Amino acid sequence: MVSLEYANAYSEVLEILKHVSKEDYDKIPQDKISLFATNANKNYDFTYDINKTLDEQNVSKKAKTIIAILFRDYWATDAQREKIKAKEQYDKKIKEEENREKFNPDNIFKKIETKQIETTNEEKEYNQLIIYKESFLKKIFNKIVSYIKRN
Repeated sequence: MVSLEYANAYSEVLEILKHVSKEDYDKIPQDKISLFATNANKNYDFTYDINKTLDEQNVSKKAKTIIAILFRDYWATDAQREKIKAKEQYDKKIKEEENREKFNPDNIFKKIETKQIETTNEEKEYNQLIIYKESFLKKIFNKIVSYIKRN
């Protein structure tokens, strides 16, 4: 079962292919067209206006990709096909390099630099531990109690 996103894209592609010239349409294998037709969403309503570009008509990204693949495989000249394949290889190489940098084991465990926060003397005094000092009478009382406990 095909996802709804792809089913809608296949419907859009079929609608766009209705407006392609007969000779270009015949270059596409019938098994591809039948694949699009069997997996298309029959309830999806999409109308294509030949006076507007694909971007102006809110064609899905999946449908644009399918049209681009059809162009590359069946309609492009050999020179165009070579340029497209070179661009795809270049994009793939760039993406691999970005992923290599992003997931480099040397960079993963680098410490994040922390900012030193300067504090004023007042803040330092406030942040120090509170030291509890016993009063004179309390010290005498504790000494007497400790003397009694020992005996």
